[in-house]
Amino acid sequence: MIDVKMLGMIFLINFTYVTVSTIRLMLMMKGYRLLAPLLSMVEITIYVLGLSLVLDRLDNLFNLFVYALGFGVGILMGIKIEDYLALGYIMTTVILPSNSQEERTLPNVLRENGYGVTQSMGEGLAGPRVILEILALRKNERNLYQIIQEVEPRAFIITYEPKYISGGFWSKKVQKRLRK
Repeated sequence: MIDVKMLGMIFLINFTYVTVSTIRLMLMMKGYRLLAPLLSMVEITIYVLGLSLVLDRLDNLFNLFVYALGFGVGILMGIKIEDYLALGYIMTTVILPSNSQEERTLPNVLRENGYGVTQSMGEGLAGPRVILEILALRKNERNLYQIIQEVEPRAFIITYEPKYISGGFWSKKVQKRLRK
């Protein structure tokens, strides 16, 4: 006999557990030293509850299947929530051919759009290059890419997430935001 309420409860519990787990991991990686451990307490409580429901009823394979389904859907939801929240900052390096007219235009366009840009010269295989270092909020990443591609489609772009930021005008903005 299939207990639909039990299956629904198993799915919901594991879905919630994995979603919370994904968010906790994201917060941990971003350095939220108080919120991540508190969330882990909620996470483990949900986990034990869900696992005990399945282990107490191992004679029904539907319970195990629904538990696994909740796990997969929970990961998907956790990824979507993480994308939506887009916590933190990105550091983007843009490398432009130095013979490009946009080497002078792109930094100005980016600055007009509120991005901090540090510009330097480099040497590539085919000659001199202009290197732009741009620090931006992660939630603005797509907008940043769009501006770069519109102004200079030949740009080589590398993005990574810095863990700590110190100094410069961004640090002052970050400190003000943290105080609020």
